[in-house]
Amino acid sequence: MENTYLLTKDGQHLLIDPGFSSATEYQEFEEKLTGELVGVVLTHAHVDHVMGLSRVKNDYDVPVYLSDEDRFLWDNFGSQAQMFGLRQPDFNFTPKALPSGGDFTVGNFEFECLYTPGHSPDHISLYFKEEQWVIAGDALFKESIGRTDLYKGNFEVLEKSIKEKLYVLPEETKVYPGHGPATTIGHEKKHNGFVKG
Repeated sequence: MENTYLLTKDGQHLLIDPGFSSATEYQEFEEKLTGELVGVVLTHAHVDHVMGLSRVKNDYDVPVYLSDEDRFLWDNFGSQAQMFGLRQPDFNFTPKALPSGGDFTVGNFEFECLYTPGHSPDHISLYFKEEQWVIAGDALFKESIGRTDLYKGNFEVLEKSIKEKLYVLPEETKVYPGHGPATTIGHEKKHNGFVKG
């Protein structure tokens, strides 16, 4: 029930939040690859967003990018997985750092990093200004928001992130969340029951 995104541009692919929980889901991802996979970007390191990362790294020698604001979730992935009844070891590599603000480029893909903590301490939303959409991870959902009862979750912090980083984007900006259907900034400012615009 987690949204994984595979972006394609000029023969290259960028993978966002590989939450593959089965071989079937991973196979579906591989079937979509028609060009070069240039990297993996994580909006945050909660277990459901990185479950398929080991499979990807095993098959593709690509960099992985994650905010380094707070790497506790990453550094304790194995115990985090255990809390949800999953048996997965800690990762044996360190991701490259995503900045907490400003433009960033991976291959042919250019986006702005928006630091949006509150759901998790390492949370980054990815704003593609030219394409007029944002991958919001678990910060903002259609008429909802990410839960704030997990490690370093905080409603006031998340509310501030949404108001100051996401609701300032143009209203027509499409929002691709980590769970559920897409929405727009304008729709959420009017209809989100948790954070009003």
